[in-house]
Amino acid sequence: MIRIKIDGTEYLCEPDRKLGDVLRERCPEAAPVFACGGHGKCGKCRIIVTEGDISPVTEEERKLLSADELEQGVRLACLTRATGDCAVATRSGRGKGEVIRISGELPEFERAPVFKKYGAAVDIGTTTLAAVICRPDGTVAASGGASNPQTSYGADVVSRMEAALKGAGEELTEAIRNAVDGLVRELADKAGIDSRDIDGAVVTGNTVMLSFFAGVDTEPLTHAPFLPKELFGKTYAARQLELTCLEPDTDIYLPPCAAAFIGADVMCASLADLGKNGAVCELLTDIGTNGEMVLCAGGELFACSTAAGPAFEGAGISSGMGGFDGAIDRAAVDGSGAIQVHVIGQERGATAKGICGSGLVDAVSCLRELELVDETGYMEEESAEIGGGVCLTRKDIRAVQLAKSAIHAGVLSLLHAALTGLEEVEIFHIAGGFGSFLNVENAGKIGLIPEALVRKVHVSGNAALAGAVMLLLSAAARDEIRAFTDRVNVLELSTDSFFVNAFMEQMTFP
Repeated sequence: MIRIKIDGTEYLCEPDRKLGDVLRERCPEAAPVFACGGHGKCGKCRIIVTEGDISPVTEEERKLLSADELEQGVRLACLTRATGDCAVATRSGRGKGEVIRISGELPEFERAPVFKKYGAAVDIGTTTLAAVICRPDGTVAASGGASNPQTSYGADVVSRMEAALKGAGEELTEAIRNAVDGLVRELADKAGIDSRDIDGAVVTGNTVMLSFFAGVDTEPLTHAPFLPKELFGKTYAARQLELTCLEPDTDIYLPPCAAAFIGADVMCASLADLGKNGAVCELLTDIGTNGEMVLCAGGELFACSTAAGPAFEGAGISSGMGGFDGAIDRAAVDGSGAIQVHVIGQERGATAKGICGSGLVDAVSCLRELELVDETGYMEEESAEIGGGVCLTRKDIRAVQLAKSAIHAGVLSLLHAALTGLEEVEIFHIAGGFGSFLNVENAGKIGLIPEALVRKVHVSGNAALAGAVMLLLSAAARDEIRAFTDRVNVLELSTDSFFVNAFMEQMTFP
């Protein structure tokens, strides 16, 4: 056995193990984000080896780390092995000041709570968790959020399913269950109650997240024809999900998913948003790693999921990061032609360390305005500084093009399937954390969303969590979401020729 000291705490481990694996197992709270799933491609899992015996620097590390970083002991945790005793310093403060969207809008609906004392609603996002504890009258006793610890296995669901295929399925399930358990305990303390007084709960999320949470095998979701083993819409006992914060027999409802990549989260968001304003044609989207969207047109429902990639969640971008202190979240060109930025936490003294999704959209819009990036995405220089030393590279611009093209083409494909057009859409709901902070004008300027829909946007916040709360406060809402899900016509974009053509057309910037 060898001794590995991580941020001052010593652990006994087998020799020749990857430091990333050790971090995940022994102190997951300090584990970095493995945006590429630990394949040595993203360069996000930087750690500092302060002393000891480790494997030589790999060629992949030399490509991703500068000479100065290597001299300072910076290494990639996914590629570096501990061959003997060593000491490691992490950047475990990466989540400081994280901005998590908790609130969503509740429509008018008939109240008939499915709990007596307190109810908990949880939204398991790919990057973050959000939760509320409610009283039977619908008032909120406490709310809060936390990071999804599964990010140490990859920034997106594909990376995590790959990790499960390699034997990490139980670890992924344990990680998310512990995170939900801990968040509910924390909110119960915040509300001044015993967590065991919570006698009903709803946990929503996309199909992959709910599968990990319920301990359902995700292997069928990794290949065609993508037939999940479980689409949920059922109740579990807390003991079945190993939630020790609740009484063992407490009912936990997992809402229904419509398909492999049309999850319960977008179904909950649709429950909260669609059909509440008298509109004949309205569209909802949650822009994330998978751009899930639902169209209600003429009484019919259509849904699809686009593989946008993790660019707008801070992964796959050279200086990308989540919505933490130090992230550029807004950018604009001033009167002198210079880019001015806002940094999360700057009122607390934070300085620019990277860029999050909303800042990325603004930054690309600025580069287009300054003609530093042309309509094809070409940038003459290898990189362009946005502010505070944070730059975007040609590869970053390409990632944005791919992501925005997927979202835009998905919208057009749904409308095409419904035999309707952009002009017919009355309301365009944008749900989710990224959408909550998005400058929709800039989103239209770069072609992330159709320009014709910009003036029709309704930012609905965490509509998935709002829908989960509805499922807590109304027994009838559970029948409604089941009927809604059963009516959805799922559009498979991978075999849709209209989508393929639209995707290629939308690769250019307006």
